[in-house]
Amino acid sequence: MYEAYWGLTEKPFENTPNAKFFYHSHQHEEALARMLYVIHERKGAAVLTGEYGCGKTLLSRVLRNELQQEHRYQAVNIFDPRLSGLEFVQEIVYQLSGKPAAQTKIDLFHSLHNHLYTNHKNGKHCVLVIDEAQSIKNMDIFEELRLLLNFQLDDAFLLTIILLGSPELQHIIIGMPQLDQRLAVRYHIMGLNERETKEYIEHRLTMAGARRQIFTDDAYREIYIHSQGVPRRINTMCDLALLDGFSNELQMVDTRIVAEIREDFDAVRSRG
Repeated sequence: MYEAYWGLTEKPFENTPNAKFFYHSHQHEEALARMLYVIHERKGAAVLTGEYGCGKTLLSRVLRNELQQEHRYQAVNIFDPRLSGLEFVQEIVYQLSGKPAAQTKIDLFHSLHNHLYTNHKNGKHCVLVIDEAQSIKNMDIFEELRLLLNFQLDDAFLLTIILLGSPELQHIIIGMPQLDQRLAVRYHIMGLNERETKEYIEHRLTMAGARRQIFTDDAYREIYIHSQGVPRRINTMCDLALLDGFSNELQMVDTRIVAEIREDFDAVRSRG
């Protein structure tokens, strides 16, 4: 609706995990580097946590793109882990083989081991990425994860597991020493700082075709203060700011527009 008005080719602040808009903050670069390290070195498992809306799912898409470009990995992606233990292993086998999985646990593990070992002999490594891992309600799945880490050679794991989730995931894992002790890497993402918030907004605008400054410097600061540097909140505020600026035929998004959006948010929260 407002793209042409601001000289954009597309909407820059959609809350979807589009890797094109990935902003390389220090934290996100460090998180990506640690996950790639665990995978490249064929270690067992890593956990990445972060506040809600901090970009974990987008980071998983960037990781997937990196692995696809290297052609040495086969990735399994679980986006909704609310499964039974059996369904969980069946989904892994299905994604690896492309065929319906066996119905019994013993047959599943035989099939999984064969596929992992065949990949290893062919110079490929399997990676299991589980997003929103804190939503796992069936604790049997964490036991399955521990068992999957038994698939290993003398000097390397046949499968690397990457767990992504909100802060409570760390507490869940700490309560499971048999899994916690097998984590090779862990990392936690916080909100962006004020400088990064401005760079994040400018980056997304540039990727969407912007050729001039659209937000005033004061507006950047207001967005940082009220979003606390959380990318999802930044996106929501900036999207509405561009819409309001378009509706009011403004040349730039200023603090007045940002303040009005904040007041609307506060009013909704108070009614809730």
